Amino acid sequence: MAKKNKYYVVWNGHSPGIYTSWDECQKNSAGVSNVRFKGYKTLTEAEAAFEDDPSKHWGNKDKSKADFIATEENPNIVQNSLSVDAACSGNPGVMEYQGVHTTAGTLVFSKKFILGTNNVGEFLAIVHALAYQKQHKLNLPIYTDSKIAMVWVKAKKCRTKLEVNAKTKGLFEVIKRAEDWLENNIYTQTILKWDTKKWGEIPADFGRK
Repeated sequence: MAKKNKYYVVWNGHSPGIYTSWDECQKNSAGVSNVRFKGYKTLTEAEAAFEDDPSKHWGNKDKSKADFIATEENPNIVQNSLSVDAACSGNPGVMEYQGVHTTAGTLVFSKKFILGTNNVGEFLAIVHALAYQKQHKLNLPIYTDSKIAMVWVKAKKCRTKLEVNAKTKGLFEVIKRAEDWLENNIYTQTILKWDTKKWGEIPADFGRK
C-alpha cells in the first residue's frame, strides 16, 4: 500500500537534500542515473537518513517491500517510475484508484467514486499518471497490472459496459475528460505491464486481497 510521507531524502539527485513535497523530490530526481531517494514520516528520521549511508536505507530488506523488490530481487524493474492500481468494492461498486512512486512507495495521487468498475479505475489511473507528468514536466515509465486498461489507453477509449445513471454520471464525466486528454495530447511515457507472477503485487496495490 502507498505510504504517506512528509519528508523526502534525496541522496543522489540534481540537488541532494531533504524536501518537504513530492513535487520537489521528483524535480530533483527525474532523469538522474542511479537515483537514490526515500520518503520518511518525520523530519528526525529524514535528517538521520540523509547523514547515513544510503545503502542502509535504499534496498534494505528491513525497509519497504517496494525498495527491496526493485533493487535486489528484481533489478530489471525501472526504479524511477510510477505504478498505478485500482480497487473496487463489488464490481460495479465503490471504486478508487491511486498512483505511487514504484520504488519509494510514495502516494502521488488518488481518486474515489461512489460507483464504478475495476477496469475503469485502471484506465483512469493510467491517464491520470500521464496528465500528472505532463503538468509537472516529468517523463517516468508507468506500471500497470491491467492489460485491458493498456488496450483502452492505446485505443483512447474507455470501453466499459457500465450503465450511465445518477450514480455514475460524475464518473462518466471524468471518463470523457480522460478520453479527450488522450485525443488532444501526445505523451512519451512508456506504459509497462507489471509482472505480478514474478514480482508480487504492484506497489500501488490497495492490499485488500
